Amino acid sequence: MLEKILEFIFPNVCGICGKINKNSLCPKCNIKLKEITKAEIRKISNKNFAYHAYMFEYKGMIRDKIIDYKFNDKAYLYRTFAEIIIKNKKICRFIKKYDIITSVPIHKKRKKERGYNQSGLLCSYLARELEIQEVKNSLEKTKYNVAQMNLNKADRINNVKNVYMVKNAEKINNKKVLLIDDIYTTGSTVNECSKVLKQAGALEVAVLTIAKD
Repeated sequence: MLEKILEFIFPNVCGICGKINKNSLCPKCNIKLKEITKAEIRKISNKNFAYHAYMFEYKGMIRDKIIDYKFNDKAYLYRTFAEIIIKNKKICRFIKKYDIITSVPIHKKRKKERGYNQSGLLCSYLARELEIQEVKNSLEKTKYNVAQMNLNKADRINNVKNVYMVKNAEKINNKKVLLIDDIYTTGSTVNECSKVLKQAGALEVAVLTIAKD
């Protein structure tokens, strides 16, 4: 519903330069982004998830746009980030290896403050455009904790312990799950989410983020 409201309120503009563009990413900015695109897929051996795929390094223009997306009421930027991902054949092939797609949740209090879950908007758009089954609200954040960006590595791990739970476990059981988030720093958040997804019966969990810090 929120996605439809955003599409109605905001015209399709390039999220990078702000010019009207039906695909939310103009040709000029698309070329600019190709120069800094990483589109890396890393095998993970010491976490609860098997792979981490990401599009960019978290710096410069990308960092600024993600901050705008999360904290400056620019929810419509989900379309630009999604279009960047969809245009990358390597990452699309990776996404389609998974049975279902879901997103890292935010606490209901923070969602009320922000108005949206940035990872959820991205997840829903990718699921629809790539025809992947989305399981909405499969994860719930049960504790309103300190924002991860304000903590060091050790504190980040402790900050997310036991704050996530799985709902609708029957939709997760025996499925390969792709988990969507915006930024990967230490991996503490997605690792904790992956842990409870595995406990709920997921065969495999992988992570896709816009950027890696």
